[in-house]
Amino acid sequence: MSILHRAAFTTSAARLDQLPEPGAPEVCFVGRSNCGKSSAINVLTNQRRLAFSSKTPGRTRLINMFGIPDPITQGEALGYLVDLPGYGYAAIGREAREEWADVLGGYLHERQSLAGVVLLLDIRRGLTDLDRRLARWIAPTGRPVLVLLTKADKFPYGQRIKAVHAIKKELADIGTLKAIPFSATHRIGLEEAAAHIENWISPQVVP
Repeated sequence: MSILHRAAFTTSAARLDQLPEPGAPEVCFVGRSNCGKSSAINVLTNQRRLAFSSKTPGRTRLINMFGIPDPITQGEALGYLVDLPGYGYAAIGREAREEWADVLGGYLHERQSLAGVVLLLDIRRGLTDLDRRLARWIAPTGRPVLVLLTKADKFPYGQRIKAVHAIKKELADIGTLKAIPFSATHRIGLEEAAAHIENWISPQVVP
């Protein structure tokens, strides 16, 4: 069983100073509103509603942390999955969008326990201007990035591979980057993504 299946809700925070002290490795999930972030977290953890999205896209403003318990120490967290607020929804006011940008940028730059970033992109849209802005925040941190090209079931295999190559080329300046086609509903790329995330949290899990 994947260690991700043991994930359980730990805490929510509206601001960075409300987060628990850095400790165990954290893997954050970030992407545009409606990119399939909640669905990805749920299928990776084999749970239906661990993460959930607001009925109004872009309204979820909290950082949600899901702890993965350490089976050896019993009670301590082996690591955390961190669901960051979606960005870029047009109906949200500019002030709110900038506030979220501060939270996203602050977390990516300042969180010492951040082990890796999962960037979710809708494979049909490709890289948007807001995605590029986020990539510019990530690049200086030196953190490894896993790009999940969501809703990959909408494309035939050949088109998925072309999309992966295009994203790798456009995001080459990030540094350590892995991109894979992904679909929560069709479970495309699920095992590969889970193994990658597990290895960030607990390197001994994956050879």
